[in-house]
Order: sequence, then C-alpha cells, then structure tokens
Amino acid sequence: MKDSGTKTAGGGTVGVRELKNRLTHYLKVVGKGNLLVVTDRGKPVAVMSSVETGAGGRTLDERLALLASRGDIALPSKNDSFKTLKPVRTKGTPASRLVSEERR
Repeated sequence: MKDSGTKTAGGGTVGVRELKNRLTHYLKVVGKGNLLVVTDRGKPVAVMSSVETGAGGRTLDERLALLASRGDIALPSKNDSFKTLKPVRTKGTPASRLVSEERR
C-alpha cells in the first residue's frame, strides 16, 4: 500500500478516495468486526464499524438496551409486533380498475 496510512488487515485507516475505489473490500473488513477510520486529506472524519459491533465495541442489542434505558427509544414488547392485517372490503369500483381506465 502507499504510505498514506492505509491499513487493510484488522481495520486501521483509509483515505476517502481509496475507500470509494475499494468499498466492497472495506465493507468486508468492517463486517468482520474491525473498526476503520476514514480520513480526508489525512484528517480523521469518520469511523466505520459493523452494525453488530458498533464503534463503541458494543453489540447491537447492547446499544439498543442502552438507548431504551435512557428513554431515547422504546423496545417492542413482543417479537411478533407486526400483525397480519385483513384486507378492507369496500363497495364500488376497485381502485385498480379506476386507475386502468384513467390511463387509457
């Protein structure tokens, strides 16, 4: 690699241009749990981390629990919080037919 401070194994730092050109590679690096500091003209501007291990080294569940304990979010009370809704029956012409007629 160039002497730009770019490291690939184990995370490290990467410049914006290199990140753009090799995004898929760096997403794989981050996906393995490594942190990646993104620099712009040699100055750190961002930290990339996997969703599961976040920049603070906490898992997604730990971060959600922290946000919930601070009152920033409300966690779902059940795993099946989305119920299957039954279609609403209406009288008259179906909307799909009205749209088809309008397009003619």
